[in-house]
Amino acid sequence: MLTLATMNAGAKDVLYKIRYLFIPYITLLCACLVIKLLFTRTEIFFAVNGIHSDFADAIEPYITHIGDGFTVITLSLIFALFNYRASFLMITSYALTALTAQILKFSFDMPRPRVYFEDQLDKIHFVKGLYILAVHSFPSGHTVTAFSAGVVITYLAKNKSWGLLLFFVAVMVGYSRMYLSQHFFEDVTVGSVVGVFITLAWLTFIDRKKFINSPRWDRGLLTKS
Repeated sequence: MLTLATMNAGAKDVLYKIRYLFIPYITLLCACLVIKLLFTRTEIFFAVNGIHSDFADAIEPYITHIGDGFTVITLSLIFALFNYRASFLMITSYALTALTAQILKFSFDMPRPRVYFEDQLDKIHFVKGLYILAVHSFPSGHTVTAFSAGVVITYLAKNKSWGLLLFFVAVMVGYSRMYLSQHFFEDVTVGSVVGVFITLAWLTFIDRKKFINSPRWDRGLLTKS
């Protein structure tokens, strides 16, 4: 059974390993909170939606797919070829954060921009050919997944500075959800919080367990016993 001291030590260890992602994330989160205090939901949405281009219209749908559950499941399967522990941490972190996101989505049942601004649709820029969702806006599941995966990969990577790139990718996924008019600023911000802190807590808890640190978990399907 984990003691409080062990959990604290574990949390510090995880935070140290993901520092290249966590420090810029906390800085950005503080900036987001300031923005939310200074501007309304409508002002933020139209400020983001008002800046668009044909190039962004073409690439943002692809960027947003990075936050799909399919992407994480695929990564988990690839990891399983080489290291069961990495695969397990990735897929369980995704499962836990995705479940949390779904519980919040159905609990709050918030409308998405298409419904919220139904009397101002002519003012909104929509990417042509993209299906725009209507309900369960809060929080952004794609953002949850992108930040969760970023934390796990940074934690596992030998070169921890990769956390900077993974942080950037996660932020771009969050931005894509707003650019594509699928989510509000609040949805993305809270989605990042769920992705980072739930994953941080899970890694602190599960990666202290003896079973996952045994030799059998340090190999994969393609690794010799």
